[in-house]
Amino acid sequence: MKKVKWGVIGAGGIADRRTIPGMMLADNAELVAVMEINMELAEKIRAKYGCKYAYDNYQELIDNPEVEAIYIASPVFAHVEPAMAVAKAKKHLLCEKPIAMTVEQTKEIIEACKAAGVKYATGFMMRFGAYHMAIKKLIEEGKIGNVVSARAQLSGWFPESAKNWRQDKKLSGGGALVDMAVHCIDILEYMIGSETEEVAAFVDTRTFTYNVDDSANILIKLGNGAVGYVDAHFNVPDAAVKNRVEIYGTKGSVICEKTIGQIDEGNVEVYMSEDKGYDAQQDRTDSEAVKLDVEFGNMYTREIESFSNSILNDAEVAIPMEVGLHIQQVTDAAYRSAENKKIEKVLK
Repeated sequence: MKKVKWGVIGAGGIADRRTIPGMMLADNAELVAVMEINMELAEKIRAKYGCKYAYDNYQELIDNPEVEAIYIASPVFAHVEPAMAVAKAKKHLLCEKPIAMTVEQTKEIIEACKAAGVKYATGFMMRFGAYHMAIKKLIEEGKIGNVVSARAQLSGWFPESAKNWRQDKKLSGGGALVDMAVHCIDILEYMIGSETEEVAAFVDTRTFTYNVDDSANILIKLGNGAVGYVDAHFNVPDAAVKNRVEIYGTKGSVICEKTIGQIDEGNVEVYMSEDKGYDAQQDRTDSEAVKLDVEFGNMYTREIESFSNSILNDAEVAIPMEVGLHIQQVTDAAYRSAENKKIEKVLK
């Protein structure tokens, strides 16, 4: 099988923990080069995965003629320059979320990729979760009727750390909202099949002293009329978090636990009910839960295989950067809502 030859910019962190191991399992991808700002770390990662090249300069990786597609997983503040350089070199680009520090910068990257005629995608890998894909199909088939309400949560414990870029707004652009809530917003939109149009939010730093938000509580209204609630925190112990997703429709519901995260896992129960008319007594008898039959795998492998397939077969990209741009516009609306204390429209 023909394989896309990949380079990774920002090969430490999430790339080393999750994405590169997933890439190594992909049938249609080959890791060729890695880059980190510290050459010793870059060489360590190169040796770990047995790829050919290690760099401490992103331009050298981009200029390598063997590299066909590039994954950017560096901190957010370091996305724009290499992304623009990738487009200029006419190489395909998968960029982690948020794509850039501002909506305007993200638009510039998208336009550069379009002008170069390359494939471009954003890294919302949770769309490739086995349960999430199955739930999307279930909703599309009308099994729980018209969706009217939903909820998603993703939280953990993230105390102060002097060297962590995620806790500095100048480097990250925000905290729990842009790092974690974005996955919840995106996965609800993906499964329900509608985009957020209005936002009401409380976004605060309630526990820690860093200058990004450690708490984000957001109400979103989707284009199809459904309303979703998202909560994401840096100040809740990991052991106390179940990362639940709940979707309610006119014919039933889907209740999930631990499907949101970096591992393809969790428990899902589907409840479906026939319309039996109005019951003034409101007697509630539990319907039997339906279990979804899925095959767990590696979300990052599916992500890399999907994008590589788009390159090899000139196929439509599953998660284009326009998705990341839209979610960034939603988070901007959430920050405005929290500041202005009112419902805000998502601005295009």
